[in-house]
Amino acid sequence: MNIFITILGKVAPLYLNIFIGYILARYFRVKREYVASFLIYFLGPVVIFFAVLSIEINIQLLFLPIFIFIFGTSIAFYILHRYKNEWNDASVNTLAFTCGTGNTGYFGIPLAMILLEPSAANIFIFGTLASLLYENTTGFYVTAKGAFTARQSIMKVLKLPLLYAFIAGVSFNMVGFRTPDFIIPYFENIKWIFGILGMMMLGMGMKGFNLHEDFDKKYIKISYFFKFIFCPAIILSIIFIDKTFIGFLNEEIYRVMFLFSIVPLAGNTVTLAVLLKAKPEKASFTVLLSTLISVVYIPVVLALYGGF
Repeated sequence: MNIFITILGKVAPLYLNIFIGYILARYFRVKREYVASFLIYFLGPVVIFFAVLSIEINIQLLFLPIFIFIFGTSIAFYILHRYKNEWNDASVNTLAFTCGTGNTGYFGIPLAMILLEPSAANIFIFGTLASLLYENTTGFYVTAKGAFTARQSIMKVLKLPLLYAFIAGVSFNMVGFRTPDFIIPYFENIKWIFGILGMMMLGMGMKGFNLHEDFDKKYIKISYFFKFIFCPAIILSIIFIDKTFIGFLNEEIYRVMFLFSIVPLAGNTVTLAVLLKAKPEKASFTVLLSTLISVVYIPVVLALYGGF
């Protein structure tokens, strides 16, 4: 019960941001395409560049982002192939994107800071870099394929500044460069802006929502199965195998991996859907509903796991 109350209190402001985003798009006619572009092409690259500079990279930690990226990419391409004939619009593309990731940034980072000790929370934040990389490479590609050819989609991925921000961040990190102290406060502010605008995009994506057209039971059933059942089951299996037979990872990474598997659907599903005009209303409703469900779902699965 204490976990539930704590999570509810911390998450409540996120829902306020969603509501504000809807009001801004619906009644003040704020262009959601501009906000989506700002998130993808400016704030995202800045956040990931400075985040990469702020960590100490070692072999064990590298397992986490590599695994998250490969795991999400495998699911995305499976969904894209398995359900390619189920819809006659871009729905399968946003479905493939969202099944391969989760709301690890806007929702997951505050949650990790609540539930994990600082060292483990830092590991979680490092892991979110893989989610951002997935969302802006594999995720962008599978979403763009709903409106563009494969070649056009690849070219759009290669134009994303976040990819080069990640490469630049790793390069500077490896040569020993660190973020100057006077820049850190500005970076912290940018992270807050990134999170607030990201959650607002959920509300902006709801503009023009039509219950008859955008409430898709099949879409919801598939995405929720992979997000709330399949992903946690696979992660628990990997934890069991490593803990019983291999012993490569430690308890902190186990907790981080499990937390990654239980966050709701990714808010950037809506951001990319808006940017690429790939059924943003349907994506926004599905993501928003998963966020509401998570208020109850997360405390329940944490209790079953044994708590943190």
